[in-house]
Amino acid sequence: MKNRIVRAVAGSFILISLILSIYVNINWLWFTAFVGLNLLQSSFTKWCLMEDILSKFGIKD
Repeated sequence: MKNRIVRAVAGSFILISLILSIYVNINWLWFTAFVGLNLLQSSFTKWCLMEDILSKFGIKD
């Protein structure tokens, strides 16, 4: 369950920042890059901040 929520949040962040970069300001692409880098680092370190946040809200695997 938690893994699906993390993927949904990351995908939503990427899509929203892409839309904002088109219609508001190109600098929103930095947020897209930030999300992508966090996904990449979590694949190597097996640590994800969003999982920690979801755990504090009581959402289990």
